[in-house]
Amino acid sequence: LQFTEEKLGQAEKTELDAHFENLLARADCTKNWTEKILRQTEVLLQPNPSARVEEFLYEKLDRKVPSRVTNGELLAQYMTEAASDFGPGTPYGKTLIKVGETQRRLGAAEREFIRSASISFLTPLRNFLEGDWRTISKERRILQNRRLDLDACKARLKKAKAAEAKAAVTP
Repeated sequence: LQFTEEKLGQAEKTELDAHFENLLARADCTKNWTEKILRQTEVLLQPNPSARVEEFLYEKLDRKVPSRVTNGELLAQYMTEAASDFGPGTPYGKTLIKVGETQRRLGAAEREFIRSASISFLTPLRNFLEGDWRTISKERRILQNRRLDLDACKARLKKAKAAEAKAAVTP
């Protein structure tokens, strides 16, 4: 009732401290940017949407995500196979072997980067959203309910004082 009356402009609303309102606004901003950064980092690390969904399901089921071959590693594999077909003694074969080995190392570095970024960067962001933000939201709801209770009690007190004053004036 108090909430509805406040929204309709029929009841007074106790304002929170300006510093506290600023903290709430900063918390909302932090949450929004954290979600955006988390999503975009996931897209950067795994551009394939179906693979991201699969990884998400493995995570939620507490299963180990199967290791994927990176594009660099796959290219290295193709180059090595092509070199063996052309012959490792031919100039083209030697070149394919060299470039394939370099691509393999690049693919391994990419895999390590993805693993490291997931552990060192994405995990703390998820922990904030799933832990700290839930706590902030819960405490915010509790505060809002308590404020509404306070305002409702103030309104009843005001009505009671008005009725008492009216009764004192009327003989």
